[in-house]
Amino acid sequence: MAQLQFKGKTFVQNHHLLVKYHELVPVKAKSLTDKVTLHDNLIIHGDNLKALKALLPLYARKIKCVYIDPPYNTGNEGWAYNDNVSSPMMQEWLGKVVDREDLTRHDKWLCMMMPRLKLIRELMTEDGVIFVSIDENEQHHLRCLMNEIFSENHVATFVWAGRGGKGGTTAQVEMNHEYVECYARNSDLVRLKPVVTIQAEGNYRDAKSSYRRELLRQWGGQHDRREDRPHMFFPIIAPDASPVYPKRSDGSDGCWRFGEGTVGRLLQDDEIDFVKGENGNWILYRKIREGRRSASAAVSLLLEQGTSARGTLDIKELFRDKVFDTTKPIELVKYLVDMATWNEKGSIVLDSFAGSGTTAHAVLALNAEDGGNRRFILVECEDYADSLTAERVRRVIKGVPAAKDETLKKGLGGTFSFFKLGKAVELETILDGDSLPTYEELARYVFYTATGEEFDPAFAKASASAKAAADKSAGRDKTMTYKNFIGESRNYQVFLFYEPDIAKLKNLAFTLDMAKELPPLKKDKRRLVFAPTKYLDQEHLDTLRIDFAQLPFEIYELTR
Repeated sequence: MAQLQFKGKTFVQNHHLLVKYHELVPVKAKSLTDKVTLHDNLIIHGDNLKALKALLPLYARKIKCVYIDPPYNTGNEGWAYNDNVSSPMMQEWLGKVVDREDLTRHDKWLCMMMPRLKLIRELMTEDGVIFVSIDENEQHHLRCLMNEIFSENHVATFVWAGRGGKGGTTAQVEMNHEYVECYARNSDLVRLKPVVTIQAEGNYRDAKSSYRRELLRQWGGQHDRREDRPHMFFPIIAPDASPVYPKRSDGSDGCWRFGEGTVGRLLQDDEIDFVKGENGNWILYRKIREGRRSASAAVSLLLEQGTSARGTLDIKELFRDKVFDTTKPIELVKYLVDMATWNEKGSIVLDSFAGSGTTAHAVLALNAEDGGNRRFILVECEDYADSLTAERVRRVIKGVPAAKDETLKKGLGGTFSFFKLGKAVELETILDGDSLPTYEELARYVFYTATGEEFDPAFAKASASAKAAADKSAGRDKTMTYKNFIGESRNYQVFLFYEPDIAKLKNLAFTLDMAKELPPLKKDKRRLVFAPTKYLDQEHLDTLRIDFAQLPFEIYELTR
């Protein structure tokens, strides 16, 4: 496989592995839900590279559809390279706006995209697909990069006629189209939604309905000769009991469109017309019924999925002003999401360049149309993540009274949880005692990471109180019920055995005595225990219904 080479590639091709995991901190005030949870629709504010890494523990191999609309790198967008890669050359790039005069702008764009695409691939299901909007500035580079990352699992290049003739990049040609590149984790498993058409009323009629005629003999192609498809050459018995063979216009042997089994069923159902030609020979037609639905593969030319101007109108209907310059129309994103999730309407859809929130709007609109329960995950790094991205979703959910569209006026319904990126979780520092996280900080992280549900700090406070009481007395009282208990999820009672003290950590191990002192377990749950190490065997863990996760190494593997 050919490899794309660009300046900085050697420094970023494994950078996604070095990105630290970060806390995902809930922001209740910016959410639209009764209970903030990582199992809700999500809007995440923060650097999308770090956010993608933070999502891995919970969402690895769970994203069915990805749609991203990254910078097109036209030289007029004002984006800056901000990944803190430990290379003098790339440190020199940090924070500098990429403009048309920048001779390394294509290299910087590829360095920005590569680690993000690698993390996105890790989040995708085995049959998941990714759609990337792009134009001619980087389309050729993107294809090469994605061929490398996705092992040439290219599904299609869609052409979107969305510019309305106002995207000229040369003096000779107005570029009125853009591209949507589609790749898969495994293209052999992908089933995009076929195009379904309904035939119009025909010119003929029988006892069943009207119909039109379609010649039963294969014609007009390169495979209409008998030798091309010998199994499609056989006699069909006409009403006068004579055998009819497929003959080409020059009199040579041809072939039928269908095999004998299909023809037999058509004859049985009276779906073949026998018509005498001028020369007395029988001509056979298949009857194409009124309202007959036919399906074909998805098509690459996207002509009726809105325009950039339509995207602007979508935003204006919500905010009464053009508050975002490069908004994709809802119809385009909805069409792509439907194409990928039509047979799995409970899928998760990711957009890590969320912008104005079109993807969330499209997912909610599609659910309202087909009864689906798809979920969205949006990531936006800019300051407008709340005021624009999340605000658009709030208005779409609750309704916009002044909207012309009745559905939008009423509101599409739904919820979302808003999160921001927190501090990096430096779990490796547990080994050397450098900058140890507090008990509550670590409790919050491991609870979210393992369960995806909301952490209640009251449990951590109760745990600290229980420990203090235990230190004063060697006896056991009711406060022990909450010792090291940091929360209860849908599937687990979660416990954390940890002290932000390196000397204590070196001697802290989960033992059989500790296991037996855990509070009673509900019938439908298991215990999830985090600790630096353990001194009990797997047999006892299984008997006590305990899943053990060692700090710091195993918490990332638990939910994969």
